[in-house]
Amino acid sequence: SRPSRPGRPNRLALALAREARGRRWLSVGGWFSSSGEEAEDPNEPCEPREFVAKHLSKIYFNKVLPLEQSYQYDKFYTPSWTKGDFSAKPMVFVLGQYSVGKTTFITHLLGRSYPGAHISPEPTTDKFVAIMDGSKERTIPGNAAVMQEDKPFETLKSYGSNLLNRFECVEVPKTALLKDLTLIDSPGVLSGEKQRTDRGYDFAGLCRHWAERSERILLLFDAHKLDISDELKIAIQSLKGNEDKIRCVLNKADRVGTQELIRVYGALLWSLGKVVLTPEVMRIYVGSFWDEPYHRTEMAELFDAEEEDLMHDIRSLPQNSTIRKINELAKRLRHVKVHSLVCNELKNKFSLLSLQSREEQQKKMLKRENLTDTFSKLAKKYAVHVSDFPDPEEFAKSVSELEIKLWTFSSLKSGYVDAMDKLLVEQMPLLFEKLGENPLEELQEKAGGTTKS
Repeated sequence: SRPSRPGRPNRLALALAREARGRRWLSVGGWFSSSGEEAEDPNEPCEPREFVAKHLSKIYFNKVLPLEQSYQYDKFYTPSWTKGDFSAKPMVFVLGQYSVGKTTFITHLLGRSYPGAHISPEPTTDKFVAIMDGSKERTIPGNAAVMQEDKPFETLKSYGSNLLNRFECVEVPKTALLKDLTLIDSPGVLSGEKQRTDRGYDFAGLCRHWAERSERILLLFDAHKLDISDELKIAIQSLKGNEDKIRCVLNKADRVGTQELIRVYGALLWSLGKVVLTPEVMRIYVGSFWDEPYHRTEMAELFDAEEEDLMHDIRSLPQNSTIRKINELAKRLRHVKVHSLVCNELKNKFSLLSLQSREEQQKKMLKRENLTDTFSKLAKKYAVHVSDFPDPEEFAKSVSELEIKLWTFSSLKSGYVDAMDKLLVEQMPLLFEKLGENPLEELQEKAGGTTKS
């Protein structure tokens, strides 16, 4: 971005300083009041990406988090963010059915094995494993890892001890890729009779958790077994809203002939089209991602080119990490806004004059046809697309299972919607400008709920 004139602070720093002193539009009732923090020196030298990450954190904790807590957003959707989420390195989430080669794929990317890596035709990775850079090789159990403030895993505590017993953090020293990235290996998705096994935690919820916090989601498939099991289908559907991050990897392709590979590739596209309901065709990398020579060499040139493209895509993630954080905060802010509007509207429907109890009134409100009508009216009133609203049945199910009493929520303060919209259209573009990006095009395309790969 253009350097500021000597002796004059840049526009973004001035705007944030005014905001901290509570003299801007953000001070609307109790929702967007100043936190009382001292304004930082706008002329203080700071690397642009570090500056933006710091102020994204301020916006979230001072403006967005209080609203999430007021309407229990974390219970309906994903846990609230922590400071570790803003300082974390970009994450790559690896997902696939068992025995598709996930662990072998990761060791191939790293150029070495890591503690706990075990490779077998049967399911061997029975836990989520975060593979990070570290000063020495060690394994940190899940219960200890979530207590470390310098790691972005604190929010996993909300998923319970069963999950923490199935999670571990592995630190690997002197590995080039891990200097800028963190890899998340996942348990093999089960199929057949195995998928009826109770994992003891919300597997789809965990997939949604990692998807929201990852820069890239790699879906691995075996060229010899393309069937998408019920559990994998649910896991893929839990990635909704993060389709732009998904890349598919068709592994073990060196064991089929050229003609058969064409059929396999087409069959995979067809299968994915039935699960991922987007008009865009997903990028599929074809190859054999391990350290052994290719079993069949007639497609070696293609496999090498595909692997080079995939590695380029992964290595480019740190360069766009800060932009992705702005995008993720904008998406979450938009989602929180819609959730708040829904809860506020339903809360205002309760009547003290009704002959029905509040429980009976709530039950009536949560009927699918009534929720659909409420969402439609809110969409028109606030110029929000209907697709940004939750599925009526899922919303009603969450309220029922969590035993939430909608009438206990606070009313939304006057001016909130305008304040939130201004935060999106004024503050976010300033952060893009600080990075030297085109703010309007990026924000309009990425924060609006539809993204293109």
